[in-house]
Amino acid sequence: METLLYGVAYYDEYMPYERLDKDIQMMKEAGINVVRIAESTWSTVEPQDGVFDFSHIDRVLNAMHKAGIKVIVGTPTYAVPTWLVREHRDVLATTLEGRNKYGARQNMDITNTDFRVYAERIIRKIMEHVKDNPAIIGYQVDNETKHYNTSGPNVQKLFVQYMKDKYNSLDTINKTFGLDYWSNRINSWEDFPSMEGTINASLAAEFSKFQRKLVTDYLAWQASIVNEYKHPNQFVTQNFDFEWRGYSFGIQPDVDHFAAAKALDVAGVDIYHPSQDQLTGTEISFGGDVARSMKGGENYLVIETEAQGFPQWTPYPGQLRLQAFSHLASGANMVEYWHWHSIHNSAETYWKGVLSHDFEPNLVYNEAKTIGKDFERLSSHLVNLKKTNNVAILFSNEALTAFKAYGFGYGAKEGYNDVLRQMYDGLYKMNVGVDFVDPSSTNLENYKLLIVPLLYAAPDSLLQRLNMFVKNGGHIVYTYKSGFSDENVKVRTTKQPGIINEACGIYYNQFTIPENVFLKNDPYKVGKENNAVKTWMELITPTTAKVLAYYDHPVWGKYAAITENKYGKGLATYIGCMTGNVVMEKLLHDVINKAGLEGLDQQIHFPLVTKTGVNQNGKTVHYYFNYSANSKLFTYPYRDGKELLSGKNITKASQQKLEPWGVIIIEEK
Repeated sequence: METLLYGVAYYDEYMPYERLDKDIQMMKEAGINVVRIAESTWSTVEPQDGVFDFSHIDRVLNAMHKAGIKVIVGTPTYAVPTWLVREHRDVLATTLEGRNKYGARQNMDITNTDFRVYAERIIRKIMEHVKDNPAIIGYQVDNETKHYNTSGPNVQKLFVQYMKDKYNSLDTINKTFGLDYWSNRINSWEDFPSMEGTINASLAAEFSKFQRKLVTDYLAWQASIVNEYKHPNQFVTQNFDFEWRGYSFGIQPDVDHFAAAKALDVAGVDIYHPSQDQLTGTEISFGGDVARSMKGGENYLVIETEAQGFPQWTPYPGQLRLQAFSHLASGANMVEYWHWHSIHNSAETYWKGVLSHDFEPNLVYNEAKTIGKDFERLSSHLVNLKKTNNVAILFSNEALTAFKAYGFGYGAKEGYNDVLRQMYDGLYKMNVGVDFVDPSSTNLENYKLLIVPLLYAAPDSLLQRLNMFVKNGGHIVYTYKSGFSDENVKVRTTKQPGIINEACGIYYNQFTIPENVFLKNDPYKVGKENNAVKTWMELITPTTAKVLAYYDHPVWGKYAAITENKYGKGLATYIGCMTGNVVMEKLLHDVINKAGLEGLDQQIHFPLVTKTGVNQNGKTVHYYFNYSANSKLFTYPYRDGKELLSGKNITKASQQKLEPWGVIIIEEK
């Protein structure tokens, strides 16, 4: 990227009256320099089978080009037209709940051959029509793609073939997945049962892996078509999303982000988050760190984020600026709002855009104008920020899926992403920069500290690699339930936690649900209300490990709760129970200190957030954010620099004031 991109999604098709010229005028005044179009209106572009109408695309492309606004064109395949369903009913996916009904988006079977034929045709027709338009800088394939739980006969047939190719024989499958249990043994390929009713977690996890591969292959298929037409200076991207809990929360369980991103030129993400008093920036940081890690540390695009969004998200003054620069601080080269204009009917009527339903300037629009001007003015200083971190979180879709089959039991609400986010959030509040890696990553050894939450399912080779990481001088933090089962979700027959016992210096063979259990003697000095053990506890016996915390309980008090073990040149910490957030943060702070990673950024703490990178001019840039409604003071600890927003010179050790929801950006001299 040569410049920062500041943009919106724009749907001329949805407009209740003609206002394209007026919208462009308002966009220009707001510093909008890119729009995304066309990704959701297949039925407008192809109103009947084989009848094409590109007038909406043409008029927007031509008007944007005339105005000097760049365009990203999306393939419109995530919402199918009525005529396609009428002609080919089976394009609608069959799931555990039965055949999908028409109406909602993302209701199709992405493997269906009829769907693929028509999807390819509309992609090619659009590409043939727009490929030489000079306004276009890139293409988005599909939209927030997932497998949508497709599991009908077509998918079942593909899965059986996948199993044949991977395992060769039914004897191998029966043994690997333990299918003798409850007469689940498969003795003929023709008898291979649907996965919709399976009670075998190993087989269910393999099916989930297969479904994620469907997404990877589907996006690669679309990207390959677009690549036939795009110009060398144009990119292909996709707007990946995250586990949704009313906002972007954790690792997406239905997509292998790292695998799917390989077919793309640049990673793109949709990041939505709480606002007003609940705005912390954590989701912005989390989503950005995952996106940056998808392509090995390369800059990424925020293809969707909120301007106003849900009614509860209408931002306080200053928050839109804070959010925009927070995206840049994690390595984003584009911030794009969904969407420009609020929609007047249908499902997303009350998901408001930059403009409200009256299309008039408002507080959000006026604040966006200041962002656009600053993005343009400071682009050469802030674009292409490169980040180097010493800490990585090892996540695993396989572990996520496997753990989902069992969870913690007994009505526990916590899942994989709760544990991962507890650790990520603790590091974020301490201003520790984080990358993400997964079992396929080749760069684990580049980090000084690995955080490993809930690695419930993992092959021997990965666990042995992690042991070697510690032996060679790395620090690692495991949580409970790590190393418990192999890659096929078969529980290991050795003392737990299996292979990583070697580096952790512990073992256990019993676990329980805590009732009125605390950490003995409050080892992290957090007070009784924060010292409780909840949800899960393993009864750990150390072999060579040092005990950092015992349980405080009349029966379980002899067992260790948290340990650390010197192994080779490194240190392995094992957390055997679910603690509260305060204990987790204290524990991680101790780990950071022992790994020699505590630095100047740890002199401040949330709600003050700082992020650092090196810009394209080779200069170090420090972002400082105040995620609170009160003014905050801090001491700037680095070399003399210039505050880019105000132009003021900043000296080392000077005291700086951050206004409520404020941001300061200092470029070292």
